[in-house]
Amino acid sequence: MTGEGVPAEREVGSTPPGGGRVPHGDQAALSWEQGRGDGRRKPRGGGKRDESVMVPDAAFESYYGRAVLKAPVWTHDIAIYLFTGGLAAGSSMVAAGASLTGAETLRRNSRLTCLGALGASTFFLIKDLGRPGRFHHMLRVAKPTSPMSMGTWILSSFGGLAGAAAVTEAAPLLPRTGVLGLGRRLLPVAGSASGLAAAAVAPALATYTAVLFADTAVPSWHEVYRELPFMFGGSALASGAGAGMVLAPVAQAAPARRLALVGAALELAAGHRLEEGHGLLSEPYRQGRPGTLLRAARALTVAGAVGALLGGRSRVVSVAGGACLLAGSVATRFGVFEGGVASAKDPKYTVVPQRERVNARRGAKQTSTAQPEAGRDDAGKH
Repeated sequence: MTGEGVPAEREVGSTPPGGGRVPHGDQAALSWEQGRGDGRRKPRGGGKRDESVMVPDAAFESYYGRAVLKAPVWTHDIAIYLFTGGLAAGSSMVAAGASLTGAETLRRNSRLTCLGALGASTFFLIKDLGRPGRFHHMLRVAKPTSPMSMGTWILSSFGGLAGAAAVTEAAPLLPRTGVLGLGRRLLPVAGSASGLAAAAVAPALATYTAVLFADTAVPSWHEVYRELPFMFGGSALASGAGAGMVLAPVAQAAPARRLALVGAALELAAGHRLEEGHGLLSEPYRQGRPGTLLRAARALTVAGAVGALLGGRSRVVSVAGGACLLAGSVATRFGVFEGGVASAKDPKYTVVPQRERVNARRGAKQTSTAQPEAGRDDAGKH
């Protein structure tokens, strides 16, 4: 042994460290490079190193070909749940705006849309849980540190308020006299109160799923924890406003059009940051199927915002803009969902950021230890 623990030059066919034999043929002229610690070989005679036999770049693989992280076991039912829950929340906020501005048709249709979306959201959530009893069991305790626990309570409280508001839309069907006539007069007041309360809970419903995603170890979900709530909240508001633009006449859809612009702006701004602002961990949102979905979502949301701007005079433009906003919200939820799954399957999205953080901490530690030494040197000079 010579050098720093590196074997000396060996004869062809001899046994190198670690067992085995130096191969004959094209590689028979290689010898162990003396005096270096990189373990590379060079040709005899000091010739130029053959790059083809150098140690290749490290591949981001784990033991036995297994991924570093297990990919989420969630199916596309969760992506649909994200959309329908956001649609319910957004429709509730649109209905509250319509109630405050006296747009009765928009209020009624938005409340009914909210109720339908809420039912679909609950169905897909329970379907993913596997058994209906699991949803009930989660209500046995409220755990503030668990996004899933808090989400269950948010969904339940929102469902009661939004459901009560939707039921009061049946008040015009009741008789005008007698006990039912009293109910006909009181239900709208109760509906306004429960509708406004549901709208107050709606932002939490629209964004808690973003917190749930960011609280996982999935790299590209965890890294965008700042942007994801704004993206989901904006997408929810845009989808609810889009449904209002489709279902309400132009004369009453003004609140929906204004809220559509707000929601689209939030979604586009947060989406741009999500796709461009996190280096390597933004990459899954730009490539493959997730990239295609998010580019489509961006184009549809922009088209929907244009429809909201120009739809005040045209029913066709208003409906087309609303449909684009709804389709854009669907694409957003599926794109974010699949982008996170893709980042969990590829080991580099786990390994490279970890190495960068370790190197950054080492650099900071070296800097902090070098500063006191420099101070002592300066003190000695004086």
